[in-house]
Amino acid sequence: MNSPTLPDAAAPPAAKPKLITFHRMIPTARMPQRADRSAAGSLPTRAFRYCEAATSAAAFGYYLFPPIGFSLQWDGHDIMWTFEGAGDWFPLNSAVQFPGFRDHFDAIAPDEIKQFSPPFLGALQEPGLIQLWMGLVVRTAPGWSLLVRAPANLPRSGGWEPFEGIVETDRWFGPLITNLRLTKTNVPIDFKPDFPLLQVQPIPRHAYEDATLNNYEIVPELAQLSPEDWDDYYDTVVRPNSQVVRPRGQYAAAARKRRNAEDNKSART
Repeated sequence: MNSPTLPDAAAPPAAKPKLITFHRMIPTARMPQRADRSAAGSLPTRAFRYCEAATSAAAFGYYLFPPIGFSLQWDGHDIMWTFEGAGDWFPLNSAVQFPGFRDHFDAIAPDEIKQFSPPFLGALQEPGLIQLWMGLVVRTAPGWSLLVRAPANLPRSGGWEPFEGIVETDRWFGPLITNLRLTKTNVPIDFKPDFPLLQVQPIPRHAYEDATLNNYEIVPELAQLSPEDWDDYYDTVVRPNSQVVRPRGQYAAAARKRRNAEDNKSART
């Protein structure tokens, strides 16, 4: 006896693509991890409890770590580098491979892709600028890009500044590379594999398109605020400060309550 065919309406829904997928190529690299509201434990306790703006920014995205501990030294012209276990310094005249990675890559990659392993580190033509590969290839859902930046609200040691970039990682399936500017000379600049180097944040592409960003307005004079603007200002600023006993973190509590309500609504739909 043949089993009845399920109608299309009863077919299981297609799996929703993941918002972001991290492909680790360097096997010893630390896995990416979700950024947390405490900025890796560095936010002051009062900010963590009451400053929703700071904690939301800190938690937006994912931490990426250097695939190995390494150091750079720049004399204003030439860059030297070393890494854990190297025992010596080497000139960074051009791109260099991650130690031992080329053989690992060629042993696994298809024949037509062998010898195309991404470089780990390289000096650019401009003084003090380098490119660094995090050992990852990243794919985002269709229509989503990846903002690559320094970790939000996380203090870091001096000596370098990252360039921010937006990569269309729903289309670009290649090594996730970042550019850094060295800002100190004649001292070692250390990069630790257990400390976040970057924070990556998935953003919908329409959020930064010209059509979206050109849709703005400027109100140049205080006298041009509308009655609705003044009402909102009163509710935001005046009413809380007029309370005899003002609870701390009112904005944070209201934002979390609204977010929980929206999450519950999304779960039901």
